Amino acid sequence: MVRTAVAVSAPGKVLLAGGYLVLDREYTGLVFGLDARIHVNVQEIPTSSGVTLNEIVVQSPQFQDAVWEYGYRLTERDGGMRVMPLRVDADLNLNRNIFVETTISYALSYIASLSSPMISPASVTILADNDYYSTPAALTYKSAPAPRFHNFDVPISKAHKTGLGSSAALVTALTGALLSYYLPKNTYDITTDLGQRHLHNLAQAAHCAAQGKVGSGFDVASAVYGSCVYRRFSPSILTAHVEPGRRQFGSQLREIVDGSGGEAGKWDHEILKEGVKVPKGLRLVMCDVNCGSQTPGMVKQVLAWRKGNPTEASEIWEELHRHNTALADDLTAAAESAETDPVKRYAEVQQRFHSIRALIRQMSEQSGVPIEPPEQTELLDACERMSEVIGGVVPGAGGYDAIVLLIQDDEAAVAKLRSLLAGWKFRSGVDGDVGVGRVSMLGVREEMEGVRVEEVGQYDEWLS
Repeated sequence: MVRTAVAVSAPGKVLLAGGYLVLDREYTGLVFGLDARIHVNVQEIPTSSGVTLNEIVVQSPQFQDAVWEYGYRLTERDGGMRVMPLRVDADLNLNRNIFVETTISYALSYIASLSSPMISPASVTILADNDYYSTPAALTYKSAPAPRFHNFDVPISKAHKTGLGSSAALVTALTGALLSYYLPKNTYDITTDLGQRHLHNLAQAAHCAAQGKVGSGFDVASAVYGSCVYRRFSPSILTAHVEPGRRQFGSQLREIVDGSGGEAGKWDHEILKEGVKVPKGLRLVMCDVNCGSQTPGMVKQVLAWRKGNPTEASEIWEELHRHNTALADDLTAAAESAETDPVKRYAEVQQRFHSIRALIRQMSEQSGVPIEPPEQTELLDACERMSEVIGGVVPGAGGYDAIVLLIQDDEAAVAKLRSLLAGWKFRSGVDGDVGVGRVSMLGVREEMEGVRVEEVGQYDEWLS
């Protein structure tokens, strides 16, 4: 059976409001999709007549040695599909990519649970828009347009991420591409509400398994649905099933994806797209601070502080939630306002950013965690002194990864901001972990659309 090649992409994300709070179902997060996407192309591996292969070859040609080969077989007792990394050369160390490996295992296990399709050999190519990684100086300062997909020419482990949610976008795009490639359209259609719901559930399960814990899931949700207000699912939905390869994993995974596991397995997340707007004439921009933070460690410290100081933490979180929720309303009101004076039109939004930042700094001080560290405060304050900047925050878990700004959507404003950042010297000596960092404005902006099917031909030069 000859299968038609497919390509699927999923967007990055920025959690504009709701960092840390989004981990608790009592609160929501305002997350915007970004137009930087992870692209996944799946096509057949031609084989000679009479030759049978059970192999999926994955490559990410923008990086050195980024090739992974997997064998697969259906296990006994409904254990799902076992996926095994293969060595190309016995002298080479086994090169593991846990997100790719886990996603293939979960996707093929779900496909096998639906029927008995012939899972033929496939070649998978993963491409990332350039802004997922800190832009090399050679790209930043040359006058010629940058290539669509830059060849970073380093191992993936050496490439510095900009914090746009690459793992969630990868898992979502890879899951969607595999389902679309192996299943007939009357069984699975990624363009339908049902297809996206099943994709969301399966990608959440695979992503949580790959990272070794059940997170809030806002990054996968935005990869599937784009910009939204998000309330997390109950962790118990993904903690009850057995490990891949164990008895009944296939059936349990299907129940998770289909939402047919009874009340205990019923998905209870909320995704609201209505009322999530950026007013016309404004845009979101991300400014990458090429230093980096250890987000898991920060999250653990904040949660430990909250547990040890429930009264003061609750007061801050409740007040933050009130302002976070109101920010979405203020943006919608500004988008629908007839006021032409920008100062008056965006006054509420501007004040909302100030209130949110003040509470985040208060949480930083009381928890001892650098959510908005002084260096980021200095940078944000400098940006907000520009009349073209409405406001900004250190998004998500905070730290030294990036800042997000809401600015006027015109070339003059962008040029003025770039000029400010070009001369900025970002220095920090927190425990010796962070040094001098270069600050640069990424090329991304808000993206309302989530996962989508792409034209295969646009990737031809990258396909081997």
